[in-house]
Amino acid sequence: MDFLTAKEKAISIVSKMTVEEKMSQLLYNAPAIDRLGINEHNWWNEACHGVARAGVATVFPQTIGLAASFNPMLIHSVADAISTEGRAKYNSSIKYGDRGIFKGLTYWSPNINIFRDPRWGRGQETFGEDPFLTSALGCEFIKGLQGNGEFLKAAACAKHFAVHSGPEKLRHSFNAEASEKDLYETYLPAFKYAVKADVAGVMGAYNRTNGEPCCASKKLIKDILRTKFGFEGYFVSDCGAVADISEHHHYVENLTQAAAAALESGCNLNCGEAYTHLIDAYEEDLIDEDVITDAAVRLYTTRVMLGEFEENRPYADIPYSKLNCREHKALNLEAARQSLVLLKNENNYLPLKQDKVKRIAVIGPNALSTAVLEGNYNGHADEYITVADGIRKVFDGSEIIVADGSQICFDQSKYYDGFNDLESEAAAAASQADVTILCLGLDRHIEGEDTGCENDFTDHGDKKTMYLPETQMKLADAVCKACDNLIVVTMCGSAVDLGEKVRNHAKAILHAWYPGALGGLAIAELLAGKYSPSGRLPITFYNAETELPDITNYNMKGRTYRFLEEKPLYPFGYGLSYAEFEYNDFEILSCDDTEITARITLTNKGSMKAYEKIQIYAQYDDSRTDTPNYQLCGVVPIELESNETKSIETKIDRYWIKAVLSNGKRTEPNGRITLYAGGHQPDKYSESLCKYHCMKVEIN
Repeated sequence: MDFLTAKEKAISIVSKMTVEEKMSQLLYNAPAIDRLGINEHNWWNEACHGVARAGVATVFPQTIGLAASFNPMLIHSVADAISTEGRAKYNSSIKYGDRGIFKGLTYWSPNINIFRDPRWGRGQETFGEDPFLTSALGCEFIKGLQGNGEFLKAAACAKHFAVHSGPEKLRHSFNAEASEKDLYETYLPAFKYAVKADVAGVMGAYNRTNGEPCCASKKLIKDILRTKFGFEGYFVSDCGAVADISEHHHYVENLTQAAAAALESGCNLNCGEAYTHLIDAYEEDLIDEDVITDAAVRLYTTRVMLGEFEENRPYADIPYSKLNCREHKALNLEAARQSLVLLKNENNYLPLKQDKVKRIAVIGPNALSTAVLEGNYNGHADEYITVADGIRKVFDGSEIIVADGSQICFDQSKYYDGFNDLESEAAAAASQADVTILCLGLDRHIEGEDTGCENDFTDHGDKKTMYLPETQMKLADAVCKACDNLIVVTMCGSAVDLGEKVRNHAKAILHAWYPGALGGLAIAELLAGKYSPSGRLPITFYNAETELPDITNYNMKGRTYRFLEEKPLYPFGYGLSYAEFEYNDFEILSCDDTEITARITLTNKGSMKAYEKIQIYAQYDDSRTDTPNYQLCGVVPIELESNETKSIETKIDRYWIKAVLSNGKRTEPNGRITLYAGGHQPDKYSESLCKYHCMKVEIN
C-alpha cells in the first residue's frame, strides 16, 4: 500500500475519534477504542540485532559487529530475517490475545548515531564512527526490516535524533553543542539517508542540541527532518524524554507545558506518561485539535501500512517455527564470521593446524560466558556456543582445559568466595597447554545504556579508559608469564587497548565484539582456518594513553579517523586476512554532478577462498574549510576463489565527496579530489600494517 493511500485510510479512521480518543493514541501503550473496533497497540519493540525482549529469537552479532562486516547486503539479509521472526512472534501473540509490550511490529531500530567517542557505552548499538558506513548499513537494515511488499513487513525507526552519543550519566539533562558544519557533515547524514530509505519512524534523543530539547526542537524536527529531509513518518520521543523537558532540562515549568511543547514541535508519540497531560494542555489552549489530529494520522498511517486493518492480514502465513530456525542460524553464523576482525597474526601463526595442537587452554572471564555473546537490546537464543564450546567442537581431537582466571570487573560481593583471585589457576592451565586462548573483554553489565553503576572502570555504562578492567589486566600479565603461544580474543562493543606487553607477547589478537549466539563457533572456525577473516574495524582503536577530547565535547576535531591527529592503535577500516589480494586496476568509467561509476579489478593471490572488503575513500582539498583526512565513500564486499580475478563496477554518490562549509552547506571542493581503492584506509600507517598500497585516481 502506497503512503498516500495509507494516509487517506488513516484520516478516515482518526476522523471517527473524539479529541480525547485521539490524545489517548499518542501514548506508546495506546489503549483500545472498542466502539471503533480498534485494538490496543504497544509501539515499544526492539530489534537492533534480533527481536529483543520477547523470548526466544535469533541473536545476531551486536550492531557494531554487524558493521564490522562492511557488507550492506549481509545487513539487509539479517534485517529481513529479524522481521520474519517479528511477524512470526506477532502472529502467535495476537492469536492468544497478547498485544503487550515487545510483541508488536513497530521496531525502534536501527540506532544510527555516530560512535564519535570510544568511551560511550551505547556505541555498541551503532554502525560505528563513519557517517557513510552508518548510512549505507542503516539504509539496508531499514529496507530489510520493512520489506518490499505491498505492506510493511515491520516498521523501522531510526534513532536518536540528533547529536546523541553520551555521556550516559548526563543524557537526561545534557546540552550537546555542535556547529552547523559538524551537524551536516557528521551527525545528520545518516538520518537524511534513512528518510531516503523510507524509514517509518524517527526517535528523538534525550539531550538538548544547541539549547533545544531534541523532542521539542522545531529546528531539528520541523525545519530539518520534515522540511529539508522530507520525512513524512511518525516521530517518537525516547522513553521519558518528554518528561525530561521540564524535569531535567527545565526548558518549561511543568509536564503539561512539556507535553504541549513536544507535540507542537512535531513529536507525535510519547514513550512515557507525559502525554497523559495533553488533556490539560488542550483545556488550557496550549495546543489545538489540529496538531493532535495530525499526530494521530501519522501514527495510524504506519499502522495501516503494517496491514493491521486488513481483513486478510499480510504476512499471516509466517509460522512460529521461523524463530531461530535452521536457515536463520546459518545466516547468524555467517554474520558472526564476517564480523570478526583479526588485528594481529605474527608470522602467520594462524590458522592453527588442528592435528598439531594436542592441548588447548581456554582462559578468561568470557571463555564460558553467554552474556558476552548477546550484547544488549537482545533476545534469547535456544542454543549458545561459547568460545570454550566452539573450541571443543572444532578442535575435537585436542584436550581442552578451561579456567576462569578472573572476574570481568572487580566484584566485592564475590571477593571472599575467591572468584576475584584466580590468576594462579589461569597460569597453571596456560603452562600445561600447547596454545592458550585468552578470552577477555566486557559485557552489557559493564558497558551499555545508563547502567547506574560507577566504579574505577565505568561511569553509568561509559568507559573511563581504553584499558580493560584491572582484574583482566592482572590476568593477562599472569598468562603472558606462563606461556609463549598466546592468542587473545577480545569481546566487547568498543575499542580496547591490551597494553604494549600483552600486544607484543600475543601471537595473534582477534576482536570479536558481542558476536551473537553462535559466536564461539565462528571464533573457533577462524582459529582453525575453516574460513578467512574479513571483518574490518568500523571504529578507530585509540591508544589508551591518547588524550581524547572530553566526552561532553561534540566538536569533531581530533575525533574518529576523519579528523584524528595522532597515530591510532589500530585504524578504522583495518583487518587482516589469511588471503593476499592484489589490486590490478582502478578506473573511473563515468562521472557527473551526482554520481561516479568506477571499476575495480583484483586477484586473490592466496591459497584459500576469501572475502575482500573493498573500501573507497575520497581525499579532497578546499581552501574555505577544514576537510577530513579521508572520507569513506564506498564499500564493496567481494568473495574470490584462490587465484581468481574479478572486475566489479560500483557507483559512488558525490554527496560523500563534497566539502561542508561552516554554515553546513555541502558544495563541490575548490581543490583536488583523489579517490583511493583498497582493503583499508589509504594512510601510511594502514598500509604499513597491511603491507600494500591502495590504488588511486584523481577526478575533476
